[in-house]
Amino acid sequence: MSNDNQLAEQYRLRFESSQTYRNGVWQILCNDLFQRLIPANASVLDLGAGWGEFIGNIRCAQKFAMDLNPDTAKRIQADVHFLNQDCSQRWQLSSESLDVVFTSNFLEHLTNKQSVEVTVGEAHRCLKPGGLIVCIGPNVKYLPGAYWDFWDHYVPMTENSLAELLKMKGFDIEQCVPRFLPYTMSDGWQPPLGFIKLYLKLKFVWPIFGKQFLIIARKHGAELKQ
Repeated sequence: MSNDNQLAEQYRLRFESSQTYRNGVWQILCNDLFQRLIPANASVLDLGAGWGEFIGNIRCAQKFAMDLNPDTAKRIQADVHFLNQDCSQRWQLSSESLDVVFTSNFLEHLTNKQSVEVTVGEAHRCLKPGGLIVCIGPNVKYLPGAYWDFWDHYVPMTENSLAELLKMKGFDIEQCVPRFLPYTMSDGWQPPLGFIKLYLKLKFVWPIFGKQFLIIARKHGAELKQ
């Protein structure tokens, strides 16, 4: 089996049974939380887009999705421009062409720290001055064993290690939440969507249930205009 076919099969096995639920969760996350960060005229890249749940539910002027999985092209909407490439190579985007780079549960799948560093560097190159990078990921600090339950997890990260890298690459940290969302929608309990909406509002419960970090960082320069 080729690497591309293996990746497509991995996505299918992990996410197909929960696709409808996952999309419902991302509708809530986008509408209730992330949309406020993204102006209507923004150009947005979903880095490690998977099946495009984030980029399909966010409202913006230009949409890009980057993933090595060729099946992503079949899953994303028609208004999303698909970049089927290795993110640790130079991105097929012009410098200072993006307003927001969003990535969720992706960087830990890169095979080594150097790939993560190059990827963050490419995000910095392609973002406009004042552009945002938004990162969600499993926090190995709170998942010392379960982090390795996925065969394709390579790089363990905490909120502090990723924030340090972002600062090294020219970003200012605006928000760093060690415990944000509970871990994984790929298996296990799927709480009612109404619970998700309530959870986002009750930030005092995040330190109890959250096992993923949230980092929002800005490239040096003027802030985005809403």
